[in-house]
Amino acid sequence: MIPGTFEYYRPSDLPEAIKLLATHGDDARVMAGGHSLIPMMKLRMADIPHLVDLQDIDALRGIEVSSGTIRIGAMVTQHELIADEALLKAAPIIREAALQIADPQVRYVGTVGGNVANGDPGNDMPGLMQCLDAVFTVQGPDGARDIAARDFYEAAYFTARADDEILTSVSFKPQPGGYAYEKQKRKIGDYATAASAVLIARDGKVCSGASIAMTNLSDTPIYSDAASQALIGSDLGADAVSAAVDAALAEIDPAEDGRGPIEFKKHVAGVILRRAIERAISRA
Repeated sequence: MIPGTFEYYRPSDLPEAIKLLATHGDDARVMAGGHSLIPMMKLRMADIPHLVDLQDIDALRGIEVSSGTIRIGAMVTQHELIADEALLKAAPIIREAALQIADPQVRYVGTVGGNVANGDPGNDMPGLMQCLDAVFTVQGPDGARDIAARDFYEAAYFTARADDEILTSVSFKPQPGGYAYEKQKRKIGDYATAASAVLIARDGKVCSGASIAMTNLSDTPIYSDAASQALIGSDLGADAVSAAVDAALAEIDPAEDGRGPIEFKKHVAGVILRRAIERAISRA
């Protein structure tokens, strides 16, 4: 199908983009890679009279890696995440997850900002960013503010970002230790039936830190503090892993759809969680 009539804008800087949003209000939407918004417009599921393309805003690009903080611009593509060697050394789970998003054609255009800001429960980056305890920086007419990834998602497609704000960057600390991103999907390019991001830190034989998040198993990504706590202080043996899996499964709320009935999704979630935890432990 063909989208309805709309005005197209391609601002060259962030203040101009924010001004366009303020001017046109609810009739304006920003576009990053466009993989979610353009299909919705073509299907007439979204009526966007004013479309603001962020492609020409250099301030939204770039990956900065230091000893204390990693900052990723909102318009950085999934391909750029995969290709950045400094990012790989500081947070290898990013590349592992990005390689499982859609296909190469999508990854060359799809952006970090679009993936996390859209609020789609099937997107991979929101759960991963919760696992990383990332912070999202948004900017609007009243200036910039930071929102924790674990507080950002309110319901499917509803987030803490105001309509007149633009997500500008994602930041988090480097992540030494064990990691894994496991994903089960029907075919290449599909959303996950279930996915899990896991980080494990070890002090000798004892788990000194853990972080577990899940994707597409509720109407928002799920960070499971209970699952993480089940591992911390343990010897990371079979009992601790089972306790973490059980704690995480108690927090999911999958819905039946084309990827399967609820019981099937719960089963897949358990398998994926266990795989991710065990692989992260093996790397710790």
